[in-house]
Amino acid sequence: MDTRLIDTLPSLSYIDDKKCDDEYAFVKALRMSGGDGANSYSANSRLQRRVLSMAQPVLVKNTKEMMMNLDFPTYIKVAELGCSSGQNTFVAISEIINTINLLCQHVNKNPPEIDCCLNDLPENDFNTTFKFVPFFNKEMTNKAPCFIYGAPGSFYSRLFSRNSLHFVHSSYALHFLSKVPEKLENNEGNVYITNSSPKSVYKAYLNQFQNDFTLFLRLRSEEIVSNGHMVLTFIGRNTLNDPLYRDCCHFWTLLSKSLRDLVFEGLVSKSKLDTFNMPFYDPNVHELKEVIRNEGSFEINELEAHRFDLGHSNCDYYEEDGYEAGRNEANCIRVVTEPMLAAHFGEDIIDTLFDKYAHHVTQHANCRNKTSVSHVLSLIKK
Repeated sequence: MDTRLIDTLPSLSYIDDKKCDDEYAFVKALRMSGGDGANSYSANSRLQRRVLSMAQPVLVKNTKEMMMNLDFPTYIKVAELGCSSGQNTFVAISEIINTINLLCQHVNKNPPEIDCCLNDLPENDFNTTFKFVPFFNKEMTNKAPCFIYGAPGSFYSRLFSRNSLHFVHSSYALHFLSKVPEKLENNEGNVYITNSSPKSVYKAYLNQFQNDFTLFLRLRSEEIVSNGHMVLTFIGRNTLNDPLYRDCCHFWTLLSKSLRDLVFEGLVSKSKLDTFNMPFYDPNVHELKEVIRNEGSFEINELEAHRFDLGHSNCDYYEEDGYEAGRNEANCIRVVTEPMLAAHFGEDIIDTLFDKYAHHVTQHANCRNKTSVSHVLSLIKK
């Protein structure tokens, strides 16, 4: 046999990897919708802002503890992981800096110089975010010197030099996985775990989350100084017994229903739907604690669970009708998923899809037994 021919053939592992990459190419489009238009993340992220406000006490407490545990260093490096785009990026950063300023003033110490590193995937709309830097700097006038940097890359990889970070914050980013889990079988017509999914689907998602979150903690442990802090907020679930149970109005369940509507109407092929799965996982507290304990680099400072309600995400008050709540939830999910959905199904279906989604939300307006929560987790590097 001519070995020169063999040398020119791709390996089976390469073929398998390429097949996997092709099948889940939409994951490479994971990002929030950019710009500042009506369908942008920047214009539809009040839910995330509410979550930031909810986590504010934990953020302030950990910032103070970090400063005192590190004996008021003259230089601080902060990382905002999964910063996305728009004004929300600067909410937590501003809170951290203001807390440091007030604490230093209270103990009569000079505030440290602060580097703030904004991280997200390279495809993120950093331009919209950086447009707000002048406003942020104006608010910080005559306070601790602060310098803003971009740090594009996946937080499932090393981003910073060893022992360089003092504080890490991430809000509503870590529920996204590095990839779609492998071996998702017999879950046709669903984009995520449902009550009807086989248990193997749950185990595949759990395994991917465990691998990803373990890797995240190990990488951050290399970058964060001893006694440095992390505050992480992400979507989880409050169910402890049945790992498959998701409420009838779970956001991915409603997305699955909306896509099945389009299959029925002939706008989307069934095979397209069956090959689309969300790179997402909503852990419960036991699953979180197990990964943290097994990885071993951090100790838990706080772990809280708070109400999660997408329907009221873009309203300042809760006295709204069902249609308004449906449209709000549809917009909130759209800005998070549109780039992935468009990459897989094409852009032409997006408006119709989220009209369907808004309708399904109104059909479940009386759902009260919701399983989704917001986890607020603070960790200290050992």
